[in-house]
Amino acid sequence: MTGGYTREELAGLYRRRVGMVYQICLMLLKNVPDAEDACQTVFRRVMERAEPFRDLEHERAWCIVTARNECRNQLKHWWRTRRAGEETLDIIPWEAPEDGEVWEALLSLPERERTALYLHYYQGYSTEETAELMGTKPATLRTWLFRARGKLKQRLEAEGYGV
Repeated sequence: MTGGYTREELAGLYRRRVGMVYQICLMLLKNVPDAEDACQTVFRRVMERAEPFRDLEHERAWCIVTARNECRNQLKHWWRTRRAGEETLDIIPWEAPEDGEVWEALLSLPERERTALYLHYYQGYSTEETAELMGTKPATLRTWLFRARGKLKQRLEAEGYGV
């Protein structure tokens, strides 16, 4: 038994959440190796938790917030300032969702807007839930979503995709 879980419970939690956690990490860090490291760290933290989650929604929210925080910590780390520029990372292939054009446009948005869009549209959280996860007011989040949708529409139209 690790933390508050049996091996089977941990395996089930991992299967349920690994895709979502990995996509969040990939979206924020924009490269596969760092996303894999961050994803691994999130699940290590799950194993270290003393108490189990209240329910599946608590588990999901905890994983999202922990993934976002881990990515932010990695982005602030001193090692990041001594690495190759982001343009060199663009040549690294990575797995994108089925809607590749929309996903690429989403990745070009500022962090708070792309995170808001991801949580609201890809993960299905309400604006109130997304605002709580992101530590802001629902009205502010709706403004971010409105601006982000406008920017996405402009980018997709500029690239010739009928929106």
